[in-house]
Amino acid sequence: MVNIGQLIKEELERQDRTVGWLAKKLGRNRSAVYRYVARNSIDTALLADISRVLKRDFFKDLSDDLHME
Repeated sequence: MVNIGQLIKEELERQDRTVGWLAKKLGRNRSAVYRYVARNSIDTALLADISRVLKRDFFKDLSDDLHME
């Protein structure tokens, strides 16, 4: 199963962005965003916001994982 928090963390690194940057874009505090990337699941509305900010469809990553099994 895909660990969505890990995927978000990897995308931040790929874009050379920080958790602080993402927190600012989401209008949330850094500690909350650190909790998000530490989890293996996430609220869909929050994931949609993160997908928009990072310009990556994380829902596709999750869907692709379902089709691989």
